[in-house]
Amino acid sequence: MDEHNHTAKRHYINAGTLIFGAILVYLVLIIYSGMHVTQLAGYEVTEGSLAIDSTYRGVAIRVEQVVSANNNGYINYYAGESEHISNGGLVYSIDESGVLSEMIKDSAAINTVLSDEALSELRTDLISFAMNYDDKDFDDVYRMQDSVKSTIRKLANQSALQDLRSVSSNSYGDLIDMGYAPDSGIVVYNYDGLEELSASVVNEDTFDEGTHQKVQLVDGELVSGGDPAFKLVTSENWQVVFPLDEATAQAISSNSVIKTRFLKNDYESMARLEVINNKDKDYGVLYFTDSMIAFATDRYVDIELVLDEVRGLKVPNSAIVNREFYVIPSEYATDSGARDTASFLRRIYLENGTESTELVNADIYNKVDDEFYIDTSVFASGDVLTKPDSSDTFTVSAKETLTGVYNMNKGYADFTKINVINSNKEYSIVESESMYDLQVYDYIVLDGDGVNNSDFVTDTDLKTENKSD
Repeated sequence: MDEHNHTAKRHYINAGTLIFGAILVYLVLIIYSGMHVTQLAGYEVTEGSLAIDSTYRGVAIRVEQVVSANNNGYINYYAGESEHISNGGLVYSIDESGVLSEMIKDSAAINTVLSDEALSELRTDLISFAMNYDDKDFDDVYRMQDSVKSTIRKLANQSALQDLRSVSSNSYGDLIDMGYAPDSGIVVYNYDGLEELSASVVNEDTFDEGTHQKVQLVDGELVSGGDPAFKLVTSENWQVVFPLDEATAQAISSNSVIKTRFLKNDYESMARLEVINNKDKDYGVLYFTDSMIAFATDRYVDIELVLDEVRGLKVPNSAIVNREFYVIPSEYATDSGARDTASFLRRIYLENGTESTELVNADIYNKVDDEFYIDTSVFASGDVLTKPDSSDTFTVSAKETLTGVYNMNKGYADFTKINVINSNKEYSIVESESMYDLQVYDYIVLDGDGVNNSDFVTDTDLKTENKSD
């Protein structure tokens, strides 16, 4: 009897122990599942707009020619900087003997009082310089100093020339050699080697201002025959070429005419816009028919494009990622793929070596022409697919990259493609073109880096952004 009771006790399971064990297993499962859930902040997609960064530094292209000095000697200028001169107008003289230079010095010493017109010209130059001065471009101080000296000397030169013309014509001809404008245009007293630049050859090196520094032509300097004497801009039509990022190039490519603001003087002008590609780099080309004279001495100009507000679905840039997908012809799907899934017949071999096929279901992430974009986890490179009702086969190999975000709507990370139409430093505006694209009010992972497709997610900090940036 005792033995029987002992055996019975040995097989008896306490109900409390059973309950405790069940709770313990439950806790283990909770902990285990928690370790495999990615804690991520979410973001609710809304419609919005961006404040587009549309300020650029462009290179000016004009119809200009550098006119060479026709003799050796001291050069003296009579036309003002950015002054319009007619064909055959007197621009400079070259004094081989030094007589004219001495007369100019005497004239400058006597005529110390500037006219109201001369003072106004100097005042305009100095105000423009002060408004646009930047400590990073300290060399501009020296260029401005040379420009002021040239203006003052030009006034003295004109006075001395009048005195010199009182000398007999024979003596006058022997003393100096005159330089005249070969065409009508705007006189400029600097050159930089980019006078023959065209939009089609602009590249990144063009914007290296250190290698294209402006050489200022200074009145009273000693020159040799063939040296640059002055530059002449002969057309009011000119261009500004500026580099573009791909997103902005797409956003403005539909604009045939665009309003442009020049930061130097806040002048606004309408320009014809063209987007070109040089050496795999996008550039914008603005065609102007006015305001050239205000920038005739500048090779590089700062501009702002006055763009219409770009609206669409607004997403943070931190959410945007790039992923590769297999590209498979849609004709190899057993169904039409009318929704967001499709099935394929993959060739397999049974244990006895017999060839067969298996049905593989796959999500469609994009469709371009007659090709489906399929997650790389579904197939392996080299898998052979069989076309339904045909002996044709297709080997899985080719890949394409899609830009997108991770959608959280279903409780796990699900890649969704996007089409970015514009962006700034923090946000991008995307458009929804098809059923495979992002939609308004979708929940997406705020930080897409490090997320894998199908990761289960727990939204810890849902953010909604309705304001414009």
